[in-house]
Amino acid sequence: MSDTSYRIGLGERRFGRFNWMGLRTLAGREITRFLVVWTQTLLAPLVTSALFLMIFNIAIGPQRGDVMGVPFLTFLAPGILMMTVIQNAFANTTSSIVITKVQGNIVDTLMPPLSGLEILLGYLAGGVARGLLVALGIALGLGLTLGIWPSHPLVALVFVLLGACFLGGLGIVAGVFAEKFDQMAAITNFIVTPLAFLSGTFYSVSALPPVLKTLSYLNPVFYLIDGVRFGMIGTSDSSPWLGLVVCSGATFAVCLLGWAMLRTGYRLKA
Repeated sequence: MSDTSYRIGLGERRFGRFNWMGLRTLAGREITRFLVVWTQTLLAPLVTSALFLMIFNIAIGPQRGDVMGVPFLTFLAPGILMMTVIQNAFANTTSSIVITKVQGNIVDTLMPPLSGLEILLGYLAGGVARGLLVALGIALGLGLTLGIWPSHPLVALVFVLLGACFLGGLGIVAGVFAEKFDQMAAITNFIVTPLAFLSGTFYSVSALPPVLKTLSYLNPVFYLIDGVRFGMIGTSDSSPWLGLVVCSGATFAVCLLGWAMLRTGYRLKA
C-alpha cells in the first residue's frame, strides 16, 4: 500500500477541494433527464407560449393601443418568454428532488462524495439548461414570426440566466421543503404562479394604482420580466441596472438558502 493511501483518512475527500467529476455527472444526469422527454419539457412550453400570444392577439386585436410606445403584442412577447423560462427552471429542479424523495432514492444523490455546493450547482445546471433552451426556442420563434429580434442581446441573455438561476434555486428550496406532491403543488399555485403573473408580464406597472405599483417593485420577478423586455425591445418600466442588482441579490439569497439546506441534509436525511 502506498504512502498516499495512509495519508487519506476514512471519510476524507479524495477529489481535492472540488469534485468536478461528480458535478459533471450530476449535471449531466439532470440535463439528460429533461432531454429524454423533450416533447414535454421543451416542445410543450413553446406551444403554450405561442398559444398565449395568439389568444391575446385574437382577443384584444388592433383595438388595444400601444404600451410604452410599442404595439401590445410586442410588449407582451418578452414577458411571455421570461415567464416560460422561470416556470420551466422551477419545475425542473423541484420535480427532480421531489420525485426522488417520494420514490426513496434521494440517497443515490446524497451518498456520493458531493458537497452541498456541488449538489446545488448540479441541480441548477439542469434548470438553467432547460430555461436557456426554452428561451432560445421562443426568441427564434418571435424573430421569425413577429420580427422581434433582441435589441440588446447580452442584456436579455444575462436576465434569462438570472431568471433561470433564481427560480431554479427557489425550486431546490421548495423541493427540499416539500414532502409530498400536494405540498409542491401548493407552493407552485400560491407562491410561484402569483409571482409570475403579478410581475408586469401582461401590463405595464406604470398603469397600476400606487399601492399595487409598490408591491410590484418588491417582486423580484418584475425585474426579471422588465430586464428581458429591455433586452428584447429596448424599453422598460425601471432601470435595467437596478433590476440587475435586485435579481442578483435575490438569486444569491435563494441559492445560499438552498446550499444551507443541502449541506445540512434538512428534510433529506433521517
